[in-house]
Amino acid sequence: MLEGRICFVGAGAMAEAILCGMLNHKIVKPGQISVTNRDDRFRLDELVYNFGVVGDSSQKYRSIQEADILILAMKPKDISTALEEIRAYTSQEQLVISVIAGISTKQISEFLGHQAPVIRTMPNTSAIVGLSGTGVCAGEFAKAEHIQVAREIFEAIGLVIVTDEEKLDAITGLSGSGPAYVYYLVEAMLEGGKAVGLSEQEAKDLILQTVIGAANMLIETNESPAYLREKVTSPNGTTQAGLDVLKQYQFQEAVKQCVVRATERSKELGAQSSVTLKKQ
Repeated sequence: MLEGRICFVGAGAMAEAILCGMLNHKIVKPGQISVTNRDDRFRLDELVYNFGVVGDSSQKYRSIQEADILILAMKPKDISTALEEIRAYTSQEQLVISVIAGISTKQISEFLGHQAPVIRTMPNTSAIVGLSGTGVCAGEFAKAEHIQVAREIFEAIGLVIVTDEEKLDAITGLSGSGPAYVYYLVEAMLEGGKAVGLSEQEAKDLILQTVIGAANMLIETNESPAYLREKVTSPNGTTQAGLDVLKQYQFQEAVKQCVVRATERSKELGAQSSVTLKKQ
């Protein structure tokens, strides 16, 4: 169990996924967690009702001030306004963990105006079922013990890779956004299944088992995806016919460029926040 108080600044989908994962894996108790946001009282009430965490909007600044760990989970476009509002209630004795796409540890330290240890992370929403893939890196003032706390939090909700900060934008583009790419693929396969006569439930059940099976084959065999694909593909067979269509539509290149563009967007969000900071 982690000790101390944890305050989420931002109460969106990612905050919910992380706190749900932590509670499901019993590394904290609900009373240790408080959630805050700008002004959505209904959202806070929802999280309090569903998880038993603390979400009293009238105690927002007190919750932030008394926290041992602050988890920044607002949208990148809101970070300047949000941290300007709360920084007087923060201190360099707190551990600050960011799950904000594109925002560097240096930028966060500049926003806060002090030398609190900052850990930048990029999980994904599979945290809610304990299967996130999370990149973690340390800012200038963070030490090994701060990385260890972050590892404990995010290992409770999935795989953790401790890496250099320069790779966090790429992790955002690949893994942070990755579940959406998989869901999009499943959507397309579902439409394909219905187009050839399967019911939606039949298609869904088969697709999900297929995705789970393929992922586990990659894990258990440790073979390359290319090798496993070739093993499934008989010359002039059904799989080859399907793959030919994917090649015709440049499926592989589209997915590659999807990751590249999402990575670029993460960098753009950081640059936009830098401009906002300089204007203040």
